[in-house]
Amino acid sequence: MSVSDDLLTDLCLALDVEPGSASLTPVGGGDSHRAARLESDGRRWFVKWNTAACRPFFETEMNALTALAVAGGPVVPRAVTAGGSEEHAWLVTEWLAFARDGDAADFGRRLARLHRQSHRRFGWHENNFLGGSPQDNRPGTSWPEFWWSRRLAPQLDRARVAGLDPGIALPELEAASARLLGHAPAPSLVHGDLWGGNHGYLADGSPVIFDPAPYFGDRETDLAMMELFGGFDRAVFQAYETTWPLPAGADDRRTLYQLYHLLNHFNLFGPGWASRVERSIRSVLRAAAGAH
Repeated sequence: MSVSDDLLTDLCLALDVEPGSASLTPVGGGDSHRAARLESDGRRWFVKWNTAACRPFFETEMNALTALAVAGGPVVPRAVTAGGSEEHAWLVTEWLAFARDGDAADFGRRLARLHRQSHRRFGWHENNFLGGSPQDNRPGTSWPEFWWSRRLAPQLDRARVAGLDPGIALPELEAASARLLGHAPAPSLVHGDLWGGNHGYLADGSPVIFDPAPYFGDRETDLAMMELFGGFDRAVFQAYETTWPLPAGADDRRTLYQLYHLLNHFNLFGPGWASRVERSIRSVLRAAAGAH
């Protein structure tokens, strides 16, 4: 998808910017969308765009960025507008210049403060997306039931249709999940897709998070995702643990929470992820067998 004149014109209209003074420069983006820096008269914005069908994705992300901007938490890019035309859909945020690294311990402390934001139920006020996958956020009061019915079961259903053989009857895996999730977590505001590529640091060292898929859930889900693919300094986890220690059993639950993201990768990127999913399922069963 190229940077077209029509896209630039549409963005300028949305931002009340004169098209003749504006330019779009492609920048590195994620796996699903194109990204660019929009400049006009000394001002800069970050733009993500795709086909018109992606408008719901960008609109829910705009809402998510606004919700995650809590006092004392990580910096979140300010959402400016989300919209679309017959051809394109887009999200515009403020432009943030990133440094190579920053204050990892501060990130851990700020993430704990974000997680302190709570709610009476698990879920979110609207469904959203994990990468390109729909994420069911209908609220519930039981965390084990929410995690199974809103997270693992939909991904497992998609994966089985795509040819994955989990090597286990689903009721057995559901029972293992329930056995591991008896720690009664409070609903915490989580980023939802916190891998290494979705965080950074400003020049003053302040941590930044972006590309969220938020909901109110177990705070351990964010930490499990952070450890799945790496990219975070150990000082982040140490500072988090000092600020808000994790309850007993977190190590056993980590694989269960990581399974959700591995299944999503299988569903998005294909059978190359099957072996990691299968190993993760075996780890979940072992952890559940040893749980008290």
